[in-house]
Amino acid sequence: MRQYYKTNGFELYEGSCLDVLKTLNENSVDLIFADPPYFLSNGGFTCKAGKMAPVNKGSWDESHGFDSDYKFTLAWLSACRRVLKDNGTIWISGTLHNIYQIGFALEKLQYAILNEVTWFKPNAPPNLSCRYFAHSHETLLWARKEKRSRHKFNYTVMKNWDVSKDRINHPGKQMRSVWSIPLTPKEEKIGSGHPTQKPIELLKRIIAASSNEGDVVLDPFNGSGTTGIVSMMLGRNYIGIDKRPEFLQMTQERYNNFLRTR
Repeated sequence: MRQYYKTNGFELYEGSCLDVLKTLNENSVDLIFADPPYFLSNGGFTCKAGKMAPVNKGSWDESHGFDSDYKFTLAWLSACRRVLKDNGTIWISGTLHNIYQIGFALEKLQYAILNEVTWFKPNAPPNLSCRYFAHSHETLLWARKEKRSRHKFNYTVMKNWDVSKDRINHPGKQMRSVWSIPLTPKEEKIGSGHPTQKPIELLKRIIAASSNEGDVVLDPFNGSGTTGIVSMMLGRNYIGIDKRPEFLQMTQERYNNFLRTR
């Protein structure tokens, strides 16, 4: 592992999240967002730009069998729990391919699951096989480190959130656990893009809901760096970890663009 980039309140590390998390101080992080491998890249097909395309995001997304996948899930969630503050929380995104395994691991490690949020994608691609319902959502699990701790939740901020593009929630009312947010728009992508890049609106809700200005936000699977960019937008500090230097370079470019345009 190595420190890839560091500036005021923004740090990127190259290496396995298991190796990097060992070097971070215990009880030092306020909020974690994790977009781990979904274990989808195993020879299947999907719809991309209206055409059939192979699901091949990279070797990092390949399944190595249930036992091996679960061992990895348990390991990174345990490492995250060590660095999370006692009143800190973690958000994890997933689909049917991995989210039940993650939920079981959270329970085993004695996290307290707070919410299951459904991210509904109104512009999701169709299912080309016509043998299943079209996959149009992802699941977000929100959990706190300790069952008896008092976690952060900015209730009023969420109640009055600008939900102009959300067909389900309405300003002035309690935000529900179903969020209607379109897929990542083209204008948010940089360079060749990242195969699992999340939309800014999704991370804005998560970070605004469960952290405060000056808090430390960590993403153990940094990817394209959306978590880091939104953390900067909202006045948080950020730590991002990724094995792939090209993804870290992508994140650094996005950060530099953010500094130039703010």
